[in-house]
Amino acid sequence: MNITIIGAGLAGCEAAWQAAAEGCQVKLYEMKPQRFSPAHQSDGLAELVCSNSLRGAGMNNAVGCLKEELRRIGSLFIEAADATAVPAGGALAVDRDEFSAYISEKIEQHPNIELIREEVTSLPSEGTAILASGPLTSDQLSAEIAKLTGNEHLYFYDAIAPIVEADSIDFEIAWRASRYGKGGDDYVNCPLDKEQYEAFVQALLDADKVQGREFEKLIHFEGCMPIEEMATRGLQTLAFGPMKPVGLPDPHTGKTPHAVIQLRQDNRHASLYNLVGFQTRLTYPEQQRIFRTIPGLQNAKFARLGSMHRNTFINAPSCLNENLQFSKATHLYAAGQLSGVEGYVESAASGLLAGIFASYQLRGEAVPRPPATTALGALLTHLHEADAENFQPMNVNYGLFPPLELKGKMKRADRRLAMAARALDALPGWWEPIVKRRVQEG
Repeated sequence: MNITIIGAGLAGCEAAWQAAAEGCQVKLYEMKPQRFSPAHQSDGLAELVCSNSLRGAGMNNAVGCLKEELRRIGSLFIEAADATAVPAGGALAVDRDEFSAYISEKIEQHPNIELIREEVTSLPSEGTAILASGPLTSDQLSAEIAKLTGNEHLYFYDAIAPIVEADSIDFEIAWRASRYGKGGDDYVNCPLDKEQYEAFVQALLDADKVQGREFEKLIHFEGCMPIEEMATRGLQTLAFGPMKPVGLPDPHTGKTPHAVIQLRQDNRHASLYNLVGFQTRLTYPEQQRIFRTIPGLQNAKFARLGSMHRNTFINAPSCLNENLQFSKATHLYAAGQLSGVEGYVESAASGLLAGIFASYQLRGEAVPRPPATTALGALLTHLHEADAENFQPMNVNYGLFPPLELKGKMKRADRRLAMAARALDALPGWWEPIVKRRVQEG
């Protein structure tokens, strides 16, 4: 059984890992280092552009439930994340270089996976293939996918936050702490008084920005809104958003600032810090000028400045069936952000599903779809049953889960935990038969 996978990001690597575990011979194509997308820099597989994109670890958030499901079913993605984690309070953050190296080594050493470093510019006309080319799918391959789907491509813009060298932060002004003291001292905090905050917001509004091409409408994913775009929504929007000061009294003054900018550890050695919530499409000179007006960052050295890139995805409800196959070409599957999920965790999850689904389909066996009450099942249901007229990429959230059968009222936090417990209880009924079959096949 042979499977071709296009793209060795999180989804492609996870799909390859699962298909190989099913006994398939996998050809995994990666265009780096022959060609790089605007957001990627290294030759490594499964490259991340943000240290904390794996988000919250607690079960009160659906992404925490999804990660736990992946952990229990042997996901390569979560294995690598746990092995390369760095401190981040209640979130799961990783050392990006170590994470990529871990997955690259696993993929390269697997006897059932052949890694081919060349660009694929056309869709396979025969044989089973999984398209996991990511949110920055090349123009040539995008055009091929557009022909297949029969729809105009949908897209939005994603923005990357700057990274600051730790030794350039002024700790006579900034301080280490997590909000309300939860999670230790994992964050660096830079305080702004009312005057400084208002001047900062005005600078964002007046700054030069990188413009999209004329024929591309700027559609921002709400969970990754550029900081300057948020500033247009009102003077206090940032103070109630990524710059909220609550739970962060300044130890230098004993008072709570009007606003606080937080920086999060970006690598294992704590030599780099990421500006939390500061995704941006400001020009490079404007970023350096404006972000150095932040108290504590006046001498900041930037290891990476923010940037913005196009994210491409298909209208999944109109293009894919319940098995992630293209309706007009069932030998092709979609996985990752291209399929219409949003976020690294969700991308890996869809890759896992695609790898399993394609393997079972190749054997002519019934495809084992996860229960809708699981996080995996909720994501899959969204891709298949969402409103095609208004489809947008979606992070996993408890709103996608079937409601609980309740007698009486339940607090929101308790309801979320109950949904997570229900999901994890349902998971073995789906996963254990898959594992049993793998063991029997040897």
